[in-house]
Amino acid sequence: MHALFHANAVDYIIILVYFAFVLGVGFVLRNRVHTGEDFFLSGRSIPAWITGLAFLSANLGALEILGMTASGAEYGMLTTHFYWIGAIPAMLFLGLYMMPFYYVSKVRSVPEFLKLRYNEATRALNAIAFAVMTVLTSGISLYSMALIFQILIGWSFDTSILVSALVVLIYVALGGLTSSIFNEVVQFFLIWAGLLPIPLIGLHNLGGWQGMMSRLPAGFGHLWANLGSPSHNPMGIGWLGVVLGLGFVLSFGYWTTDFLVVQRTLAAKDLRAAQLTPIYAAFFKMIVPILVIIPGLIALAIFPKIGHSPNMSYNLALPLLIAKYYPPGMLGLGLTAMLASFMSGMAGNVTAFTTVWTYDIYQAYIKKDAPDRHYVNMGRWAVIVGVIISIGTAYFAAGFPSVMDYMQTLFSFFNAPLFGTFLLGMFWKKATPWGGFWGLLAGIVGAFAMYFFLPAHMFSSPDAGNFWRAWWAWVITVVVTVLVSLVTKGKQPEELEGLVYGLSKRPDYSGYPWYKRPGYLAAIVFVILVGLNIAFW
Repeated sequence: MHALFHANAVDYIIILVYFAFVLGVGFVLRNRVHTGEDFFLSGRSIPAWITGLAFLSANLGALEILGMTASGAEYGMLTTHFYWIGAIPAMLFLGLYMMPFYYVSKVRSVPEFLKLRYNEATRALNAIAFAVMTVLTSGISLYSMALIFQILIGWSFDTSILVSALVVLIYVALGGLTSSIFNEVVQFFLIWAGLLPIPLIGLHNLGGWQGMMSRLPAGFGHLWANLGSPSHNPMGIGWLGVVLGLGFVLSFGYWTTDFLVVQRTLAAKDLRAAQLTPIYAAFFKMIVPILVIIPGLIALAIFPKIGHSPNMSYNLALPLLIAKYYPPGMLGLGLTAMLASFMSGMAGNVTAFTTVWTYDIYQAYIKKDAPDRHYVNMGRWAVIVGVIISIGTAYFAAGFPSVMDYMQTLFSFFNAPLFGTFLLGMFWKKATPWGGFWGLLAGIVGAFAMYFFLPAHMFSSPDAGNFWRAWWAWVITVVVTVLVSLVTKGKQPEELEGLVYGLSKRPDYSGYPWYKRPGYLAAIVFVILVGLNIAFW
């Protein structure tokens, strides 16, 4: 395959400076890591604005940059549902209602919370499922990055994967979660600096928003107007599927229970900072479509054959725009921005995998009473193993036509059932330990069964299949948990203090001004969300 662009010395210097910087952060922070809490949870000492940006940046990986731009070209503004109804309500719910349980209980991971609320078996099931999902997910960052560098500047697919994996391995192994968080903050600003010129230049050249829309299929600029019937929109799903599958199950399952993002909140310096972390991130999340959805629309307007040619898949939407708009020098900035997004996403998965492996599998079942230093060393070895497995899964991700389909399929397997387990566990004190375990297991098995045994043509599109499978996996989890809880022994109320709503003390921020209180800020975010949905109805 011929490269679309030839990078010059300036482009390579920008990329090398970036590599040197992220590695430097790892070396500087290496001497500040003394305990397991330092390595895995940043000593619980990070301010809210930093954890908020890291919370968003860890999610702003390959899925957002490459996958959502591809999805924007394929489905139009409908893809924005993944950012607004498919993210914001869940992020606010996490900050207002779930963080007090996570933070006050002093757990080090999501599986550890399940151990306290349910039992050891539920923790083990979630830990193993999360570890599998995380390494499968982290490979997508490597795959996406290698694809872009191969298409744009002709780098070897294998070399791109190995080089970037090595850089992530070094800075995470040296500085742990703190290194990952500080690099994610830098990467957040790099991503904006490197990619914002694309929508600005593209819209200017196309004659603004209306000029762009005049070149796109009818309905590509609407969020809800064409969701009355699955046959009326390119995503092939109705409003009920979007609300139940994406807006409720998949969204809440990811943003409230996925340890990749929850881990950033646990690094906050106090409970209020932990609650503000996802709320601050929600403000920025609402404007991310400027970086990804609009470029997808621009790509479709400029390359109308995209997605309908063997050599021009939707995944190439962003690389094609970079090749078209960026001159030498700017290309280096654009490539660095994408490197930053891919590496932040991969580092987020690796740090989460490392913590769950070390605390919830290795310490729980292999070596219980070792010195704290031993677990820090085990965490560093887990980083190496996690990166190696990620390399393998990068080639597995290459078999999917769209990275977005790959991600949503994984979420429907694991996150949707887990959200059912958490929802009942936190808000229904009669949910029993074995009710939680069997409900979670039944939901995961049900999701796999629906994926492998239901014919694909039952759903009008891959997204429709993912949304509805997620919904029914959640229903299975809830029903089985309730039924088993009715016939098994529950925990005593004193065992559930701090873990279940109604048995926990709510935080009181009445002494703070309104702009420092999670409730007021969440209300502002929600009003903006409603306004955006009306504006793009």
